[in-house]
Amino acid sequence: MAPYLSRRAFFQGTAAGLAATIVARNVFGANDKLCHAAIGSGGMGGGDLGAIKGHAKAQIVALCDVDANTLKGASKRFPDARTYADWREMLDKEGDKIDSVNVSTPDHTHAPATMSALRRKKHVYCQKPLTHDVYESRQVAAAAKAAGVVTQLGTQAASGIGDRMAVAFLRQGVIGKAKRAILCSNRPGAIQHYRLEGPRPAKGDPVPPHLSWDLWLGTAPERPYAGGGIYHPTRWRAWQDFGTGWSGDIGCHIFDAVWKGLRLTAPKTVIAEVQKSWLESPARRADTWPQGDHITWVFPASEATEGELTLEWFDGEFYPPADVQKLAGFEAGKPGYPAESAMVIGTEGALLVQHGSGPQLFPKEKFAKIERPKLPGRDHYHHFVGACLGGEMTESHFMQVGPMAEAILLGTVAIRVPNTVLEWDAASLKVTNNAEAQRLLRRTYRKGREVEGL
Repeated sequence: MAPYLSRRAFFQGTAAGLAATIVARNVFGANDKLCHAAIGSGGMGGGDLGAIKGHAKAQIVALCDVDANTLKGASKRFPDARTYADWREMLDKEGDKIDSVNVSTPDHTHAPATMSALRRKKHVYCQKPLTHDVYESRQVAAAAKAAGVVTQLGTQAASGIGDRMAVAFLRQGVIGKAKRAILCSNRPGAIQHYRLEGPRPAKGDPVPPHLSWDLWLGTAPERPYAGGGIYHPTRWRAWQDFGTGWSGDIGCHIFDAVWKGLRLTAPKTVIAEVQKSWLESPARRADTWPQGDHITWVFPASEATEGELTLEWFDGEFYPPADVQKLAGFEAGKPGYPAESAMVIGTEGALLVQHGSGPQLFPKEKFAKIERPKLPGRDHYHHFVGACLGGEMTESHFMQVGPMAEAILLGTVAIRVPNTVLEWDAASLKVTNNAEAQRLLRRTYRKGREVEGL
């Protein structure tokens, strides 16, 4: 296993690292066409594939999926692409034929597949939340820097004009120094996707012939297959072995503009309040994620903040407080407040950015004449392909978003050790006051599934 890499060591020479990355990708991505391979070809992966192929210079040459039915469907879309069930075999056999991959799989497979591609110096597009564990995020970001390749996290809205405008406003100090940030994901109906009222099924079901269950499990501990979509293909996010819960699923989207706009670094502490029924069920706590949580991080003071910054996350059964909703002109408990959004409260006003939309400034009268920055349009996926072929740096490369993913995943650790203030030493990658939380920073991969660098 690779040793821990301190945050201080990782970020030393970042500017030089970025410059090296740009040079390296111009050399590596010099072909006229980008030869691309997919790890995960259905669902979100199918969308990623189609968007990447939409670039005139992208060519899909290989497809991988553990579900033969999904793979067959993808193969119909891209009949010239070679097909695989095991991403390890694909990387071994296609190593000299591909330039880039997208990793669009359940969260527990992100880091193993991404790290393996990076070590082969392939450009990587990886779906959020980058990795399953805090430790993995640190190692993957470091490997991306060392490889000198192009990377992009699957935070599509980060490339949109709305999020980029919010970043610009925050960096310009339009609302003054940030005092508090409130983030939420209370999307109607989403709670059903995570609702598991009991423990895992007592007995397994026959594995359907089209699914390679052992490959689907990958690095996770063995367990019998269960039908009804309880794991594959729909509800894997609700299980701790495979997903990262609601905050891990959506957190990277909602954090992104705030993280970049305020230039946040590692938090000092984190604590989580969780759904009562989940808290009182040992079986569920050991295996699943709650259907609601409220996480609070405290970030160190910076030039963009008025002292230390408290950032809170609300999802599922937990909603932003009434005073915050009132700032945006809504009454708590009534429809209207954006279900997925980030509110930053500053010394001179407040900024609300709704996921997938542009920022709003409050009070509206005060900012009625504010000049909005004029930003060019940007296609998230085409930006990745263009960068691989020598263009400008991507919007959400791993060196930039890796530390953000760490902070978000530290929140998932706090969920599993609820109602406890966890003190975080980012340089040493340690929770200094809680041994159980420290253990949860890093999984032990299933025997035979170890990955070099992780």
